[in-house]
Amino acid sequence: MASITLKSFIGLRQSSLENHHSTITLPSKPLQYLRHNIIASKSSPKITGRNLRVAVIGGGPAGGAAAETLAKGGIETILIERKMDNAKPCGGAIPLCMVGEFDLPLDIIDRRVTKMKMISPSNVAVDIGRTLKPHEYIGMVRREVLDAYLRDRARDAGATIVNGLFVKMDKPIDKYAPYVVHYNAYDGKAGSTGTKMTMEVDAIIGADGANSRVAKSIDAGDYEYAIAFQERIKIPDDKMVYYENLAEMYVGDDVSPDFYGWVFPKCDHVAVGTGTVTHKPDIKKFQLATRLRARDKIQGGKIIRVEAHPIPEHPRPRRLSNRVALVGDAAGYVTKCSGEGIYFAAKSGRMCAEAIVAGSENGTRMVDESDLRNYLQKWDKTYWPTYKVLDILQKVFYRSNPAREAFVEMCADEYVQKMTFDSYLYKTVVPGNPLDDLKLAVNTIGSLVRANALRNEMAKI
Repeated sequence: MASITLKSFIGLRQSSLENHHSTITLPSKPLQYLRHNIIASKSSPKITGRNLRVAVIGGGPAGGAAAETLAKGGIETILIERKMDNAKPCGGAIPLCMVGEFDLPLDIIDRRVTKMKMISPSNVAVDIGRTLKPHEYIGMVRREVLDAYLRDRARDAGATIVNGLFVKMDKPIDKYAPYVVHYNAYDGKAGSTGTKMTMEVDAIIGADGANSRVAKSIDAGDYEYAIAFQERIKIPDDKMVYYENLAEMYVGDDVSPDFYGWVFPKCDHVAVGTGTVTHKPDIKKFQLATRLRARDKIQGGKIIRVEAHPIPEHPRPRRLSNRVALVGDAAGYVTKCSGEGIYFAAKSGRMCAEAIVAGSENGTRMVDESDLRNYLQKWDKTYWPTYKVLDILQKVFYRSNPAREAFVEMCADEYVQKMTFDSYLYKTVVPGNPLDDLKLAVNTIGSLVRANALRNEMAKI
């Protein structure tokens, strides 16, 4: 087996130039950790002759953001991605805050959506977007474009980008020993099975998606997942005008028993898709129903690409083990109800990398599990309310067609639209006006009562 050429792992690894293991002097006193303090591993040994080395497995938004942050923070960073032109089946919606927070150039954003239509099971359409300010929008991106941009930026920051497939890892034999990463390196030739390679690293960030091999390597546990199915459809120019700044969401048992169907605009085509957790074998039937619902607006279109991929429904039971942490889909960071994951992937990758940079003092010290645990504590404190609210919404409003009718009816309310868009665009659970909240509660109960009455009548029929 071959080894990737990197700086010598002096003090922690078998050097690529020498056939012996160096040793590291451990502190004579027990390591002391400060709870909730990101500088916990200052009692960890300093690294000499090199900087901390971290492997990022996966080159999507989570991996790209993590690799860039690590490299800028003085960490020797290696990102491994199996497919550089991967186009994940993804609606591609990103919130406004991500554009500024991650300094994304506007030319990678295909469309700026300022209007949405929420369409009920009975095809009642509600226009959403009246509360948006002139500068506010939802960005629509293609994953192959966004992912490549973030990887290129990581490379520019100093990360090494490797076209390869992570196979497995050998865990450390003692506290400060390296992880050995096994992977197949590709040379870009079609049909290549790759060359077996290894590298030794101090820590690993698993950003390798819902089917994460890194997660399996640390026994992270399973989770429920949805199947997302999407077709990219090239429609006539006159029909594309309709979707210039408009996205559509369809709800109903026909398009999905527990999710929604979508038509999202891209640069020169639309993405039409759906997803489900509970009825995966019927995904193509749901996709056909989504196309049928939108048929008048996409008539004459040609399918140019078909995509399918698993999407996690909740965080994994374990997201951290020693010096290995999971981020993005690998950790299970996709919201219920909306199915959003791009922003949370990039954000978790960055937060994890920031914890490593801080804990290692810009790559000069070893890190340990307490440093990575700071990332998890910060993540859960910041985003748990968002995930909980959306989980409740899905359980209440996606359980039946009458409930979905009530949901769409609610979406016509300007206060609901303002609260929803403010929360989505800026990734916070926005506190509401008490009086308006009371009115909303009354209206919600009324909608659900009407929905329940309708369900009872439908049951009689």
